[in-house]
Amino acid sequence: MTADDTITLYYSPQTRAAGARVLLEELGAPYDLHVLNMKAGEQRQPEFLAINPLGKVPTVGHRGQIVTEQVAIFIYLADLFPHAGLTPALDDPLRGPYLRWIAYYGSSFEPAVIDHFMKREPAPVTQSPYADYDTMLSALERQLAKGPYLLGERLTAADILWGIALNWTMMFGIVPRTDVFTGYAERITSRPAFQRVTAADVEMAAQHAAAAGG
Repeated sequence: MTADDTITLYYSPQTRAAGARVLLEELGAPYDLHVLNMKAGEQRQPEFLAINPLGKVPTVGHRGQIVTEQVAIFIYLADLFPHAGLTPALDDPLRGPYLRWIAYYGSSFEPAVIDHFMKREPAPVTQSPYADYDTMLSALERQLAKGPYLLGERLTAADILWGIALNWTMMFGIVPRTDVFTGYAERITSRPAFQRVTAADVEMAAQHAAAAGG
């Protein structure tokens, strides 16, 4: 990749954007941070809304194009750096299961945990995108129990996404701390890339809080 191929990550500390940054670190990808102070409301300013109308991070800029949606970003970045070994190739038998479980995060897990957290009644099972909360979570737990990673012995970008997501949702009591979930999350959060990003986020979040308060 050339200097013009550097990835821009629109970012705010201690948000779901941290997962995308951890992935970039795992991939050894060249990237710049465009940091938004969400405590000061910078994600709702016209400059950023022109880039992502939803005002959400992570958002990625690359080769003159914008990629939004966390699942799309993870697939895109991992495919961009196949030498890192975090994505099955198109002709790899694991490509289908990889796409299944990475898409499951956005299509089933996220709407389920938001409904659960907000204590909202889900739609009838025939209309719900995730059937019901317990069924959705049980299917994930059964897959992870085969371990140590989603696809068995092979670590992929999907594990970075899921490990961080489970770490956060267990921290806030949205997902139960089962042995399967906690062991899996620890395998991801103990990795150097996660530790580096977490330490940087603590410092950046403190700076944002001081700026917003001052």
